[in-house]
Amino acid sequence: MKKLFKKIAQIVLFMVAIAIIYLSYLYIQEPLVMSRLGGVLIGNKPGIPERVNSGNGFVLNHNQEALKINPEILSQAIAYADENSSHALLIFHEGHMQLEHYFEGYSGKTQSQTASMHKTVLAILIGIAIDQGHIKNVDEKASNYINEWSDDDRNKITIKQMLQQSSGIGYPTFSINPLTEWNQLVVGDHIEEVVLNQLQEKKPNTEFAYNGINPQALGILLQRATGQKYSTYLADNLWKSLAGDDAYVILDSEKNRMPRMFCCLDATARDWLRIGLLILNKGKIGNQRVVSEKWIDAMITSSDLNPNYGYLTWLGREHQENRIYNEKSSATAYHSEPFMDKDIIYLDGFGGQRAYIIPSKNLVIVRTGSIRMNWDDSRLPNLISKGINEDVGNSN
Repeated sequence: MKKLFKKIAQIVLFMVAIAIIYLSYLYIQEPLVMSRLGGVLIGNKPGIPERVNSGNGFVLNHNQEALKINPEILSQAIAYADENSSHALLIFHEGHMQLEHYFEGYSGKTQSQTASMHKTVLAILIGIAIDQGHIKNVDEKASNYINEWSDDDRNKITIKQMLQQSSGIGYPTFSINPLTEWNQLVVGDHIEEVVLNQLQEKKPNTEFAYNGINPQALGILLQRATGQKYSTYLADNLWKSLAGDDAYVILDSEKNRMPRMFCCLDATARDWLRIGLLILNKGKIGNQRVVSEKWIDAMITSSDLNPNYGYLTWLGREHQENRIYNEKSSATAYHSEPFMDKDIIYLDGFGGQRAYIIPSKNLVIVRTGSIRMNWDDSRLPNLISKGINEDVGNSN
């Protein structure tokens, strides 16, 4: 028996030694990527934070006399969010905050990492740039601004196709190998090079493929079209108009200072709620026009290839139990049942970061929190929708 234990110990030590040697090799090859990946695992940011200045913040009214959602339903919503290790759950209906709940260890000042919810903010900024004349229209060729694409098949890609994730541009997929383009995109220090080196894989407007390359390239295009760095343009044209707290974008490096615009806008749940209200109110926040109503209408119109996707924004027009992102990835988003409200619009961030907007109910719901791969997209909006207009006096 002692010989067996000794043999097992030798095998374990050998495997540990191999793992250490392999990790050391990877670190020598990509020290920054390896250190950032390790940092992300313990909650660090995948780059350098850069401040996005806020304004006074659009006032979110609280009025106990205006509550119109059955409190039992609100309790069920809190319970579901709690089961999924949420940080915040906010519900705004008919001009009033119906629920503002923060879970243990979190508060209204908590800035959760909401991943791809940033994509919809980028879409709003593209609309603002068109309103201001920096960009002509969505049918313009992206290569008018990204000259690296002007001499090959990418010169056919339009801004609209990038917004609708149907450009046909190549994109890296998830990999645990730190040496791959995926990790260069997510935590590397030369993101512009990675993005602009992607080649055309499909003809434009022939396949819907949700990925990070299209929005990142759009962000590069936006900076070039406006002549401003992204955080400045975001602050001056959107964030100061509605947000109550400064936000942060994440830069790839001090040298390149390129923000990750396909993800990584760290902001409070209250400010994500305000983004939802901007969409709900067709481009206005309070009495202030931020982006044209025409643009918001275009953003929330089903795209040519996917009825459930507009301009970097998800829609709930047709039920898919397991919503597919692209053909290269096995990742899906779970919908246990169809959305009750077919006009639902939502911001989708990795692992259950969500802002749901339901115009027909004058409703916005925000959930931020820990990553949950089994997040049920239909659960909260359907639950709250059922609770609206129920007699609150009969909740007991």
